[in-house]
Amino acid sequence: MAIDSSQITGILRETLKSYETKLDLRETGYVMQVGDGIARVYGLDKVVYGELVSFPHEVFGMVLNLENDSVGCILLGDAIKIKEGDEVSRTGRVMAVPVGDALLGRVVNPLGEPLDGKGEIKAKTTRPIEVIAPGVMERQPVKEPLQTGIKAIDSMIPIGRGQRELIIGDRQIGKTAIVVDTIINQKNEARRPVCIYVAIGQKQSTVAQIVDIFARHGALEYTIVVSCTASDPAPLQYIAPYAGCAIGEEFMWQGKDVLVVYDDLTRHAQAYRQLSLLLRRPPGREAYPGDVFYLHSRLLERACKLSEKNGSGSLTALPIIETQAGDISAYIPTNVISITDGQIFLERGLFFSGQRPAINSGLSVSRVGGNAQIKAMRQVAGRVRLDLAQYRELAAFAQFASELDSHSQAQLARGERIMELLKQDQYQPLSVETQVAIVFAGINGFVDDVSVSGIRQWEKSYIACLSEKHAGVLADIKGKRQIDDGIKARLEAAIKEFKGKKA
Repeated sequence: MAIDSSQITGILRETLKSYETKLDLRETGYVMQVGDGIARVYGLDKVVYGELVSFPHEVFGMVLNLENDSVGCILLGDAIKIKEGDEVSRTGRVMAVPVGDALLGRVVNPLGEPLDGKGEIKAKTTRPIEVIAPGVMERQPVKEPLQTGIKAIDSMIPIGRGQRELIIGDRQIGKTAIVVDTIINQKNEARRPVCIYVAIGQKQSTVAQIVDIFARHGALEYTIVVSCTASDPAPLQYIAPYAGCAIGEEFMWQGKDVLVVYDDLTRHAQAYRQLSLLLRRPPGREAYPGDVFYLHSRLLERACKLSEKNGSGSLTALPIIETQAGDISAYIPTNVISITDGQIFLERGLFFSGQRPAINSGLSVSRVGGNAQIKAMRQVAGRVRLDLAQYRELAAFAQFASELDSHSQAQLARGERIMELLKQDQYQPLSVETQVAIVFAGINGFVDDVSVSGIRQWEKSYIACLSEKHAGVLADIKGKRQIDDGIKARLEAAIKEFKGKKA
């Protein structure tokens, strides 16, 4: 068989190209400037954005700025050891974190290193922290409910598997409490999602308390905590939510459901601002660079419900944003509101008036709506938001009116009792069938003759009575997922029987 000389030339050319590529991967540079978690490096002419570069003393950096004569890197280790003139080399790979079942029940930092003292994490695979979000054709509509166990949310602001629902409000009014209860509630779900709690810029004591709560309620076994506290450098706070998302995506592509909580993205944006200004990126509105919207959109767009062809896995994102004096029209809140599929707005005034959770039903919304509810909940919860809207309007009017007609007084009384029914203690999430039974009693007037101060005790006794003597009704609601005429009649009979005994 004759060999053409052009074929030999082509083979040699391809061999030299691959050899040149290998040489490029060993390209080295030198530190020009270092400080505050940032290093400027000269000589890495062919390095790519997001690539890991190796510094002395086993410190790695991630390339964020590509300039004409230098590159800017964020340092992902002990930056004190790095000094000017140190040699820097390319690694040829992008930033990645360990993923898989080995992380379940563990507390890790954004690099996937253990923080809980339980030994080494033996993960078999890694996943890049930054990937392109699945396209429209790779997704399907969000239509399966993710039950939070919180009456006010599951009835009025339902969350679906694959949705992005923002939790927003001032500091210390219960934002983290909502996501902690949601994660605890997944323990009793038939299709239990893997839960990932990403703590960004929190106090170490706060994260330790949350981990302890998960452990005490049996939630830690299916939860991964990615902890990057306020004492950690800004580069780690910057990559923390992307690392948590990458860990979740591994499970999503295996066909599993995942719930990721980012607590909170306000501190994430502040860490990004610090890095950007140190890298001398041009500041934009409110001293943030122009791409702060892209910072969060490329993270939250990765939450989705995959198509059946891709395994039907889902990744649900619950980002948390902190407001100043309830101002949801500020820069970062409006950014994230425009990215997500709805928001749960917690109001300081409601919180201090004793309404827990302090959810403002007027400013809170879910853009998935009834698709993220079982039919039984849709049947009973449709009127809750309307009744509360009428109550708020009448309550504001009643402050200035001396007298109200009987119909308005009845609406005010009904609204007060529904508000009381929607109160819920922390760490006590309720099953969806129990929530349906409670809301059913509220909207059909069965608590209108109960004093407002006695509603909470009435609810506890009612739930206990249903569980002990009418468990079949709750089981039918759970099984059939709707309220037919038979279940409705049995519920009404159970409530009347209970009220008769109370009387």
